[in-house]
Order: sequence, then structure tokens, then C-alpha cells
Amino acid sequence: MFKIDILTIFPPLFSTFLETAFVASARKQGVAEVEAYDLREWAEDRHRSVDDSPYGGGPGMVMTPEPLVPAIEALAGPKGPERIGRVIYLSPQGTPLNQAKLMDLAQGPPLLLVCGRYEGIDQRVLDLAVDEEISIGDYVLSGGEVPAMVLIEGIVRLLPGVLGNPASIQTESFQGGAVLEGPQYTRPPIYRALSVPEILRSGDHAAIEAWRQKIAQTRTLERRPELMDPAGAKAVGDTGSSEQNN
Repeated sequence: MFKIDILTIFPPLFSTFLETAFVASARKQGVAEVEAYDLREWAEDRHRSVDDSPYGGGPGMVMTPEPLVPAIEALAGPKGPERIGRVIYLSPQGTPLNQAKLMDLAQGPPLLLVCGRYEGIDQRVLDLAVDEEISIGDYVLSGGEVPAMVLIEGIVRLLPGVLGNPASIQTESFQGGAVLEGPQYTRPPIYRALSVPEILRSGDHAAIEAWRQKIAQTRTLERRPELMDPAGAKAVGDTGSSEQNN
């Protein structure tokens, strides 16, 4: 069972997410265990404080080492070689997330996702307790909760037994071969004068595969040319699209 813990000041944001679609299915099957923990449970003052004004001045508030470091250590253990899992802070300054990274994370070990808020977290939390920072794109959100959901869904759908047809993973965008997936069609064969390409109804599977590869490469060159190698014939597998967080 793949274990993912989430540390946040807004656990209710995850309630519906954890009970829906692939994530809910993975939890019910016992393939994944995903739990959200309230950071304020580790706060020691009567106001359950998690933030304070920044040294040196500046706008907004910064999340403090107390209670973040104790909370992380309680859930994942102290930072170092004895730590069993991996602690990830969702941050615009982190390594950009791509499909190759999701596949790596899906191999384990267990994860603890730390969701920041306000103007970020005290640098000493990163130094003392965080193993890695990950970004889902070059923009800023109000917190790390939505980015954490992106990371969780991207990982969980890769776990064995979660998708009804595991082969579908191999034909998706950013999954080897051409980077972007080509167009898909289903019934009816004609809709508002637009027809399904004849090749897809031919029954010639070799020809269909060749057509799909050609269309996928053309689409990638048109929409995301930076994902192709200089020869334009093969996609670069370790470059991904992104979104982002705070």
C-alpha cells in the first residue's frame, strides 16, 4: 500500500477530493492510504498559531518553525538517513513537476506533503525537516493544497490496479513516444457534419498506430515544440508540462 500524508491548516479541503474518482477507488481497494493532518494540532499556544510577521519587515505573514518542524518529525521522523519516507514542500521555487517525476515518486517511499500558506514558510523548516521542494508551474496560488491534490492524483493513478486498463497509461501525453497524445473519437461516426477519420474505422491496426504517431508528433510540434528533440522526430521524455502553487 502506498502511503501519502498531507500536512495542512485546511484538512476539510481534502474531504471531497479523497472520496472521489481514482483517489477514492485506490483507498477503497487498499492500494493507497491518503490522510490529511491539521498542522494546528501541533500548535502549543491557546490561539493555535502557525504564523508570525517576517524578520526584516515585508508584507504578509510567514509560517513558523513551531509547530511545523515538530509536526513533520511526528509524521515522518527526523530528517536524515533513518527517515523512511520523503517530505515534500509544495513551492513555486521547487523542481518543476512532470510525468517522469510522478513515475519516480510512485515507486516510493511514502510521502508527506507539506502545504504552505501566507507568504511561505521559515527557511529553517526547509533546512531542518524538508527533503525536496516541488512546483506545479510558474504561477502563485494562495496555498499548497491544490498543488498537493495535483501531485496525489498524478501518483495514485499510476499505482497498480487503480486504472481499469493499465495500458492506457502508455498512450498518454508525456508517456514516452510522442509527447502529446493525438485526438480521440467515439460514436457517432458523424456529428454535426464532422466525421471520424476514415483510418480509425478501417480495422487496420498497424495503419491506425502509424497515423496516431504521426498526428501526435505534428500536434506536439505545433503546440509544444520545446518538448521535441532538435531532429523533431522524437519527444524528450523527461520534460513535462506544469501548473503551480504557493
